[in-house]
Amino acid sequence: MNRTENRRPSVLVGLFATALIGSGLLAPATGTAQNADDAFARATSALRFRTIGPTIMGGRVAELAVVESDPSTFYVGVATGGLWKTENAGITFEHVFKDESTASVGAVAVAPSNPNVVWVGTGEPNNRQSSPWGNGVYRSTDAGRSWTHVGLENTHHIGRIRVHPTDPDVAHVAAVGHLWGANPERGVYRTTDGGSSWELVLFVDEHTGAIDLAMDPGDPKTLFAAMYQRQRRAWGFNGGGPGSGIYRTTDGGDTWTELGGGLPEGDMGRIGLDIYRGDTDMIFALVEADARGPGQGFGGFGGGGNAERQTGVYRSTDRGETWEQLSTTNNRPMYYSQIRVDPNDPERIYLGGASLYRSSDGGRNFTPDAATTVHLDHHALWINPANSEHLILAGDGGVSVSWDRSDNWYQLRNLPLAQFYEIGVDMRDPYHVCGGLQDNGSWCAPSQTLSNQGVRTRDWYNVGGGDGFFTVMHPTNPDIMFAESQGGNIARVNLAANERKSIRPIARPTDEEEDRSLRWNWDTPIVLSSHDDRVVYVGANILFRSADLGQSWEEISGDLTYAIDRDT
Repeated sequence: MNRTENRRPSVLVGLFATALIGSGLLAPATGTAQNADDAFARATSALRFRTIGPTIMGGRVAELAVVESDPSTFYVGVATGGLWKTENAGITFEHVFKDESTASVGAVAVAPSNPNVVWVGTGEPNNRQSSPWGNGVYRSTDAGRSWTHVGLENTHHIGRIRVHPTDPDVAHVAAVGHLWGANPERGVYRTTDGGSSWELVLFVDEHTGAIDLAMDPGDPKTLFAAMYQRQRRAWGFNGGGPGSGIYRTTDGGDTWTELGGGLPEGDMGRIGLDIYRGDTDMIFALVEADARGPGQGFGGFGGGGNAERQTGVYRSTDRGETWEQLSTTNNRPMYYSQIRVDPNDPERIYLGGASLYRSSDGGRNFTPDAATTVHLDHHALWINPANSEHLILAGDGGVSVSWDRSDNWYQLRNLPLAQFYEIGVDMRDPYHVCGGLQDNGSWCAPSQTLSNQGVRTRDWYNVGGGDGFFTVMHPTNPDIMFAESQGGNIARVNLAANERKSIRPIARPTDEEEDRSLRWNWDTPIVLSSHDDRVVYVGANILFRSADLGQSWEEISGDLTYAIDRDT
């Protein structure tokens, strides 16, 4: 969650509290903060929320955990929606993480020796502007019916949990640490008593955490850890540095060795790991790295020249002593970086990304598979060790299942995980609610219907695509609205005529300028004037004003930014 988004709920609460003060329902706070909270709670206690949907929109899923002795039972860890469980292969789901103090799940693990023991690491590990943090690790001993908070509160983001195959009280946790700054509570933690106590067994520095862990299924004292140096700032993201690397322990975490022997030279970034079950000497790594040579740039993108791409898929056949680069495929590593090898076929490799990429030649060549037809942006994949035809995939569109080795996918459209970035309402009666969703466009629905079933899925209608953000409704004409997607792509929508027109402002260079490129925020601020319903304001690095509902624009400011290098 970026800083602006983190403040927004407080702003809304403040505005609501101001309205209550003005109405006499809530006196201005003169005592302690606790007294103010109590007064606000009393004033709002009569408010009741009701769900209006949409109920079939999948949202951003960070992790899957499957009970391998019964694959019809699995858990879905959601970036902002808690933990969901199915016991019938996804026909129905139950929300099993409702009463905890965080709704952001980054890692889930089921103890192989006892499926009633489930571990949850909170805080999404992916590096978004909207990545929420959590408050440590939770443990259930009754298959998710109840939870105990077992510590690591200040780790904020958990990347992976690995549980000992025969002892459910022994677990290792990959703690990524704070996204927005340095902190010491990061690295690999170990517990041997079910979370009653923790030991930090691998620590690099206050800027570097652990993003992934792989445990040898035949020798649980052997683990591989991917360390990741990262920091997000208000103006950009810095992922990678000298702290990143791959480490190995052969004594359960007492000692660690940093691995090299063919891994990229120079700085690395995010790394994903997997071990081939049929031969645990074979380790796969998906590595983000600097390019090497002229024109180098991080992640292999730079100023051109003859830079040699070091990012991509690496394989070791000697438990990490030496590595071979197999390919340079690595789609947007800061957001994905999961690699999975078929437990029954080391030639079959899958990579998460905007598409799901698969290889049938051991990782040398990759092609997008059919998962693109159900949704984009894939973060988690499970392959059934007893049946390689059976896969479960999760990402920004929820959960999908394949029964033919990823040739076809079926999307489970029964998880209400839609993630609204912004919402708005119009002035008709009953009023309509509109909003922009993560990776699911912009949608609207009436707040009430004549149906005794309430607001149904069929009552929702689409008004925009992409990542949806602000939806702004005209105050007197409910058929006119503005819908926005990422990067300042704004459309004026005429609902009555079913027409959409792009009104994105264009910067026009002056005679003295060769170029005047605009810089847009991921979610671009747009405001319809309260004083003149034809006046619209849109903010890039320059503020624009339109007096004709976006038909034309004028610049009313200079560059409002500091033009800070986003990679610093």
